[in-house]
Amino acid sequence: MLDESARGVYIISVTPFDKRGALDLDSTDRLIDFYVGSGADGLTILGMMGEAPKLAPEEAVAFAQRVISRAGKLPVVVGVSAPGLASLAALTKAVMDRGAAGVMIAPPGGLKGDDAIVTYFQNCAEAIGKVPFALQDFPQANGLFISVAVIERVVATCPTCVMLKHEDWPGLDKITALRGREKHGMRRLSILSGNCGIFLPFELARGADGAMTGYAFPEMLVDVYTLMAAGRRGEAHDLFDAHLPLVRYEQQPGVGLAVRKYVLWRRGVHSANPVPACRAKPPARSTSCLSGLKGRLRPARSAPLREGVAPRLIIAAMADLRQSTACMRAFSLSMPKGFQCGQ
Repeated sequence: MLDESARGVYIISVTPFDKRGALDLDSTDRLIDFYVGSGADGLTILGMMGEAPKLAPEEAVAFAQRVISRAGKLPVVVGVSAPGLASLAALTKAVMDRGAAGVMIAPPGGLKGDDAIVTYFQNCAEAIGKVPFALQDFPQANGLFISVAVIERVVATCPTCVMLKHEDWPGLDKITALRGREKHGMRRLSILSGNCGIFLPFELARGADGAMTGYAFPEMLVDVYTLMAAGRRGEAHDLFDAHLPLVRYEQQPGVGLAVRKYVLWRRGVHSANPVPACRAKPPARSTSCLSGLKGRLRPARSAPLREGVAPRLIIAAMADLRQSTACMRAFSLSMPKGFQCGQ
């Protein structure tokens, strides 16, 4: 079960869809094997980057069942955020019955004031019973600023709140403040950072226990965490800086998830190309965001790569990608108006 000792890298999984837009369970198996092979300490599904609103309730449960079964001993946290408590509680029960380690809850936009936020989480805790949950603090998505004082109140009144998914931005001082409050009596929380890992080494230095986020090269997140934990900060920053152009590119509103899924497709993890526009022959010019990773990637321990790419070294995937990545820079121009990844 999820608890306040959770640490490491909990990869936020994408949700695979086939060319028709249906849930792709075969790709799900390959994807989970890939995350496990990357060294993940846990998995999180059906979050905001997991396209949960595109799934019917029965599809969400089927996907959770498939992931939990495939992940083996790896803990799986399931996003259950919903407009109403009844649907939130129903999904929580379904996934916990199937072996989930806990759930993640983000408050809905529109809550007015600190008291309303605290009351919301108290109501959620009552609705799901003894199930441990992560509080998702993501003001960019819901417009809610959750102060340190509010988090402290939630922790004091909701014993099952064991984790903070930290996505406030700028938020480094919030991590420092929360760790400071623990020294003055606040119950400890596991703090895992999100935001596509764009501040990962800095958040770890401030006291985060790890990351709960996604990236097309999740092994980088694992290695940065490992290096930081070993006190090898310079090496961690060097590795992180090499990936930063692609990390930043993935974070673009609207197309960032499509970029991640496209790179996963090129790595042989996702069976369907999620961006039809990228099937066009790309310009011969390559971009620096991927070529800059040359020599920085460790041997793959996960899923076999797509035909034509050497199976042992991820760097070989870069050679394949070098002629394709320029089109990613043109996503916003080449994709149909209203395009959503997974459709």
